[in-house]
Amino acid sequence: MERKKMLQSAILAIAVIVIIVLVVVIGKVVEKYTPSEEIMDLYEYYELNDTSKAAIILDNEKIETQAVVKDGTVYMDITAVKEMFNDRFYWDTNENLLLYTTPTDVISAAVSGKEYFVTKEAHAEDYVIVYADADTAYVALDYVKKFSNMDFVFYEDPNVVVVTTDFSDYQTVPVEEATQVRYRGGIKSPILVEVAEAEVLTVLETGEDWDKVATKEGVIGYVQKKRLGKVEKQSRKHTPIREEFSHILKDEKINMAWHQVTTTAANSTVTDVISNTKGLNVVSPTWFYLNDNDGGLVNLASKDYVEYCHNQGIEVWALVSNLENEDVDTTEVLSHTSKRSNVVNQLIAAAIEYNLDGINVDFEALNTEAKEGYIQFIRELSLKCENNGIILSVDNYVPTEYTAFYNRKEQANFADYIIMMGYDEHYAGSDEGSVASIGFVTQGIKDTLEEVPAEQLILAAPLYTRIWALTPKEGVTGDSVESASEDFKAYDVTSEAVGMQEGWRRASVNGAEPVWSEEDGQYYAEYINDSVTYKIWLEDTESMELRLQAAADKGLAGVSFWKLGFEDSSFWDTVIKYMNE
Repeated sequence: MERKKMLQSAILAIAVIVIIVLVVVIGKVVEKYTPSEEIMDLYEYYELNDTSKAAIILDNEKIETQAVVKDGTVYMDITAVKEMFNDRFYWDTNENLLLYTTPTDVISAAVSGKEYFVTKEAHAEDYVIVYADADTAYVALDYVKKFSNMDFVFYEDPNVVVVTTDFSDYQTVPVEEATQVRYRGGIKSPILVEVAEAEVLTVLETGEDWDKVATKEGVIGYVQKKRLGKVEKQSRKHTPIREEFSHILKDEKINMAWHQVTTTAANSTVTDVISNTKGLNVVSPTWFYLNDNDGGLVNLASKDYVEYCHNQGIEVWALVSNLENEDVDTTEVLSHTSKRSNVVNQLIAAAIEYNLDGINVDFEALNTEAKEGYIQFIRELSLKCENNGIILSVDNYVPTEYTAFYNRKEQANFADYIIMMGYDEHYAGSDEGSVASIGFVTQGIKDTLEEVPAEQLILAAPLYTRIWALTPKEGVTGDSVESASEDFKAYDVTSEAVGMQEGWRRASVNGAEPVWSEEDGQYYAEYINDSVTYKIWLEDTESMELRLQAAADKGLAGVSFWKLGFEDSSFWDTVIKYMNE
């Protein structure tokens, strides 16, 4: 009897264990296949912890940058606006002005105001266009939209701005059975939002069981594929903003040269320097330069000079520079709208007074802090030049990583001609080498053409070379600490810029035999005097012809030369051959 009771107890215990195991297993199975009802807080999802901020969904992607909501209007900081939508906006931090330049007008809006001016004509919005704090300016997206290929919709609670810049076709799918958009694919992922039957979602990615979608309110997540209908292709209704830029371009190729004029008296040399040329159709005298931090200019212009050139069939594109007065802070001038306007107005007034055909801008050695003001200066000057029938050309370095901020592409939108200064490969203060090897020039043309149309690009070539002097260092022995360094050179390098003929004369009188350098595309000569080694990469018609051919091969607008008076007399015959092709 006792044994029977023990057996019954054992069976009962086993049954209990089995039941417990079944309950656990069934519970786990139920848990596994029961969708989570956890709801994710959308404020947390959008990382919104400030009611004045709004999340941004840009082309169906949640981005880190956030907008600001002020009095029901959505704003973005000017840096984000330029990076995402339109880099032609310019914010003058010094004078609290927001500028936008179209192909025909400069449009301005002052901080905290609802008015904007198209040149001098006033227009008004029903919102503050731009406001500023101590750190930056914030621009209303409604205002940005007026000039940019973008659209947006603003949703509240939570604040979300759904922005579209990609207007290509996209895919949508209807919800066939009410369901949820979840944070990730899988029924255990938190719910972001409920979606009703017949609601239409944008399809971002398709999967085996879950599709990545976006709601019109900018919620991006995953929906079970079985809850969705048939995917359809959709087109967006959008009329793009197209800006048509016009340019004053000559029918004939440009054959231009700079004439260095440092005093008004030097204008009298124009007859001599031009009489030695052939086929010259543009001369650029160095007449204007920045003279103070308010944008004042020195003016060396001469009406007699212009009249003489016009009588010879030569146009005058007067040069304005920023290099002559070392006390001038170019960045200071360019970063103030009033100071830029001062420069522009003086140049236009002088062009009209002296009957100039063009203005040539030669602003060099700029730092990156000047980049925004510089390109805005080119925009503003170009509009006034075009309104007065004045050609605008802008001098540029051969493209490098360090000069990318000059923004040649934007220059070419507004200026008529872009001049690539195809020289200074080696320069005063650098190691010895060619001023303009053919490889340096052709690569420069190739790189510039990535930003500038060929019909607007002028190649500038040097009528000079440098005589390099390598002077042995005194008191430096082969076993000294200094000589042990990896970049040690046993000589000091200096150079002297000379004209084409003078380079050949120096080589000749010192008994140097010039040898053609295929790599450089020019003759090279070397000689030693008093333990000093002299090196010259010579310029002549052969070296110049290679550059002229490179310009012709790429269909460039023409050529320019620095500077008149440095050339060999036979040089112009070679130039004419390529100008008439």
